[in-house]
Amino acid sequence: MKSLLSATALAVIFGVFASGATLAQDRLDITKPEEALEVQRKFICSRAENDPTFGYFQGTMYSRVEGERDRILFKLVGVNVRQCKNYHDEKRGPGFRSVSREVMLYLDPETNEVLDTWENPWTGDTVKVVHVANDPVNMREPMHAYRKDGTPLTFDGLFKNGRVFTSFNIPLFYKNPLGGDYQDYVGGTYHAMEMFNDYAYEDEVLDPDNMKLSQLSFSWTRVADWLPWMKMGDRIGVNYTVTIGARVNTAEDIPEPLLSEMKASYPKFLAPPPADDDRKNVTSWMLTKDAIDADREKD
Repeated sequence: MKSLLSATALAVIFGVFASGATLAQDRLDITKPEEALEVQRKFICSRAENDPTFGYFQGTMYSRVEGERDRILFKLVGVNVRQCKNYHDEKRGPGFRSVSREVMLYLDPETNEVLDTWENPWTGDTVKVVHVANDPVNMREPMHAYRKDGTPLTFDGLFKNGRVFTSFNIPLFYKNPLGGDYQDYVGGTYHAMEMFNDYAYEDEVLDPDNMKLSQLSFSWTRVADWLPWMKMGDRIGVNYTVTIGARVNTAEDIPEPLLSEMKASYPKFLAPPPADDDRKNVTSWMLTKDAIDADREKD
């Protein structure tokens, strides 16, 4: 991996300057891998470095237990803040990498108040709520115009009626951070599916002068095991989350009650991590483990 090139060199490679000068053409051509990369980057972050993007979302988490009616467990509000850094590789061409951190709060489904504790309707226990505060949530490696096997990057969005739609799914299956030394024998994996859909306007997506999509909206759905802090043990069932969201211009545009809660309890989440952040990604299961360990030390 080569170090970051000068702005002039990147202009030649990308066909654009990070400062905003553009290609001598009317529309980006997604059949060209370098320009497909630019379009993909618009959906993920900004084409300019050191330019944060904020993705706000809200929704509902439900339970699904065989033989029971689904329950509304929580309302949700959250935000992901990110930025991208330019990269270049002699064989794979121009590229970028996103770094981010995210907060998601669990709300009372009737009052929309931020929850500190929750009464488990199955066990009767009152448990401490561990909100999501994942820092960082970074791309593991840069995305380039050409893949590792040399094939060109393609943009697989659907263009229809002046809109652009993208969809991708992430199946998750890995060792549970809360498990023990014998997981390979008795199980103890985190099993989930994350489903994302993005919606944008074709004029913005293909505009070579546009550096960041201002009208991007999205949906996020997750089917997953019980949240660890719910203390459900090995009870049969899953939770599923359905949200909608949109990109907002600045941190101050994050809706309430999330903005006030972030300023009070999660101030660093109002800005993205450093562009060259190389820390290991954090999950909500790791945060729950830390919270449980901290409580045990108090006892």
